[in-house]
Amino acid sequence: MTQEFDIVIIGAGMVGAALAAGLGHEGFRVAMVDRAPGPEFDPEAAPDIRVSALSAGSERYLQSLGAWQNILSMRATPYRRLAVWDEAEHPLSNLIPRTANHVEFDAARLNTPHLGHIVENSVTQKGLWQAAEAEPTVTILAGSGVSGITQTTESATVTLENSQQLTATLVIGADGAQSRTRDMAGIGVTRNQYGQQAMIISVRYQGPVQDITWQGFYPSGPRAFLPLYSAGAAHPGESRASLVWYDAPEELARLKSLCNEALMTEIQQGFPAELPQLTHIEARGSFPIARQHARQYSAGRIVLVGDAAHTINPLAGQGVNLGFQDAQCLQNLLKDARNAGKGLADASVLSTYEKQRRPANRRMMYAMDAFYHLFSNQTPPLHLIRNLGLGAVRALPFARDQVARYAMGVDDELPAVIRTLTSRLPGLNQL
Repeated sequence: MTQEFDIVIIGAGMVGAALAAGLGHEGFRVAMVDRAPGPEFDPEAAPDIRVSALSAGSERYLQSLGAWQNILSMRATPYRRLAVWDEAEHPLSNLIPRTANHVEFDAARLNTPHLGHIVENSVTQKGLWQAAEAEPTVTILAGSGVSGITQTTESATVTLENSQQLTATLVIGADGAQSRTRDMAGIGVTRNQYGQQAMIISVRYQGPVQDITWQGFYPSGPRAFLPLYSAGAAHPGESRASLVWYDAPEELARLKSLCNEALMTEIQQGFPAELPQLTHIEARGSFPIARQHARQYSAGRIVLVGDAAHTINPLAGQGVNLGFQDAQCLQNLLKDARNAGKGLADASVLSTYEKQRRPANRRMMYAMDAFYHLFSNQTPPLHLIRNLGLGAVRALPFARDQVARYAMGVDDELPAVIRTLTSRLPGLNQL
């Protein structure tokens, strides 16, 4: 039996579930398909090792979907300060005091209660699933993947692995960086694999929940601290956090081979002095990092969002925020198309979506690449430039506040100075 929908969303992660909730709220008949079962939440369990820094802009979008209150009812940790500094040891370091290259963004300066929230991915996904389930026009089909997609001039047919068929006017690929939807649409990608990998370590530390997230930059890559929630009565006086250690694959392989006690010692010695005293390691994992961009965002009746369309260096945790921006943009364009009597897969609609989102995603890719290449080396001139650059941002509160407002999602554009720098980087138009 074939079921008919306006839109089929393939992938029920954070971005796919956001679109399902949003499009359902607009009255579209939506099917959300995923091989995996729905996310679960256990308030007594250790945190999900995968976490994201959700910007204030993403929070507003999730509020509009009815998902943010769901998330807050589980757990989310606000951060009010964000700090960045250079930890590279080099003879030139003696010329510049450490405090000069330490930049801190503070919500108080922006007259806002916080810069964002650190939230476990499974919690965000669960909150979005709950919002999607509350929409009567949304059908969630979990437990079976997609085996094929065929397109005609009138519709697209999605065939599931259980042989069920779904027809729709538009198919949205939200199935991640290794998107099968993208492959089925025949859309290629440009890809740049970085020499580093990222190791995530879920830890407990002594002391109250901190309100700051920070990154110290080393030649081998940054090391970051993301605060989570109190460890509760089971571990009085302790709090939880997620640490991220970027380094060469062979170094991370060595670290992963260590027992928890030895790894904790390495972390305490290898991270900046601002790291609080660790008490326990709860989980660990690692993944390669790459910059990837689809050569086009749509083909026929198939359109891509989130990591299916683009992945960036995760330095600033902007990946999921970019995905939510894709979702919000596409949701609004599809609503406008329906109101104007246009087809949901009309070429002008999908072309407008790409024209709006590709430049913004591309600029963020290059901004993250600029940070990556500037900080992941010990070349004396670059070492001096980056320290002077951090010092300049520290000395110019207006520029610092502009960067913070963009990262929070308050401003839609990167600061003019960054747009100018990234627009002059070679190869920008090829991404």
